[in-house]
Amino acid sequence: MAKVRGLLLAGLLGVLLTGVLPVAASAATSGPAAAAVASETVITQVNTVRQAPPGPVLDPSQTDKANAAKTKKNLIAGGAAVVLLAIVFFGRRHRIKRRKAQGG
Repeated sequence: MAKVRGLLLAGLLGVLLTGVLPVAASAATSGPAAAAVASETVITQVNTVRQAPPGPVLDPSQTDKANAAKTKKNLIAGGAAVVLLAIVFFGRRHRIKRRKAQGG
């Protein structure tokens, strides 16, 4: 577990250093003028972004069909879970009875 934790920590540190060092190195070597130009570039790019069109229009009949299908799937999964739980419960109960009958 310690090896996995160490590898995870080393990987995260590597990702952080890889992402942070080039930005810090370019800002340190170019001076404050480069940082101001970079921030202006970001601001102008934000202003030129176009607004996305509104989301899709949902049809209530399709939504009802999807909800019905999801409910049916959930009922089937729930029924399967109940059947499996019953198999486990009665199987253990049978095993315990058989052990007691054998005397041990």
